[in-house]
Amino acid sequence: MTKESVTINDIAQRAGVSISTVSRVLRGTTPVSEMKRTAVLDAVAALDYQPNVFAQGLASGQSMAVGVLTQNFGSPFYDTILQGVVHGLHESGYFPIFADGEWNLERETAAILAMMQRKIDGLIVLGGHVAADVLGQYAEQVPLVVVGRHLPELEECCLQLDNVQAAYTATNYLIKLGHRHIAHISGRADHPDAKDRLKGYRQALREAGIRPNPGLVVEGNFRRQSGVLAIEALLSRGLPVSAIFAANDQMAFGARLALHRRGIRVPDDVSLVGVDDEPAAAFMIPPLTTIHQPGVELGLEAARIILGQLKGEALRPVSLTTELIVRESTAVQR
Repeated sequence: MTKESVTINDIAQRAGVSISTVSRVLRGTTPVSEMKRTAVLDAVAALDYQPNVFAQGLASGQSMAVGVLTQNFGSPFYDTILQGVVHGLHESGYFPIFADGEWNLERETAAILAMMQRKIDGLIVLGGHVAADVLGQYAEQVPLVVVGRHLPELEECCLQLDNVQAAYTATNYLIKLGHRHIAHISGRADHPDAKDRLKGYRQALREAGIRPNPGLVVEGNFRRQSGVLAIEALLSRGLPVSAIFAANDQMAFGARLALHRRGIRVPDDVSLVGVDDEPAAAFMIPPLTTIHQPGVELGLEAARIILGQLKGEALRPVSLTTELIVRESTAVQR
């Protein structure tokens, strides 16, 4: 008998239990006595049973898969969220299927459709551009969690951080250090996080009586190279700058390199702040002051909510907050 030909009936006969008992043990859906459970698991091991997951899915009406749409594989921040999702689904019986939307509406739409066609049991969407009404249609078909977006129409499905407050905190910290000429390297203009962080930056300036100067704002794309280019663009304008708030750590890393090449010292000449608190931020020279975002916790919470929905529970997202992490890249303005 090959392992491909072993059936649940074979396991039941070897273990001396009913087929339904074998099914309950394999699925973990109903408590079974320890004696019967041990007998079934011993029979599974002895017969080297390999379950046909696809066939089980057809029989149960479940694929035991949760679709996860991310944005930009390799992004340190999004990858920490994915780590949280993986850990959150661990031992639940559900497994994640990942797709990359690349912040492109057509790719996001195609990726979600492909996952839905594979009969996923739930869907987690990280950021993106897919319209709320479209996501609402999917929410009518499968449990849905949207991470990093505020969608009033899907309030109960949204899990987000306050990016306005994060940027406000970063900029306000620089203001308290005595900085008045604070530049901002923003993210993509069409990116919701970038919009919110630009808003928080401007809000902190206005409340401190500092008129926002459009010439001190340079658009990046959340990647390191754009931080390098942003510094070159900023310096070419000839405006006084004593501090820079970058919309994420990646661009702050690029900015640090460009400043170094120009002989501009951090923080002696220019203070620098980022957002995300990537692991590498603590090892930049000098270590980067940044806003910590609980990426792993976001993923864990997304997994908790989706699993609750799969059980028929209406779980509300817990409140997750950002935190200013002060390191050596910032100093009092002299």
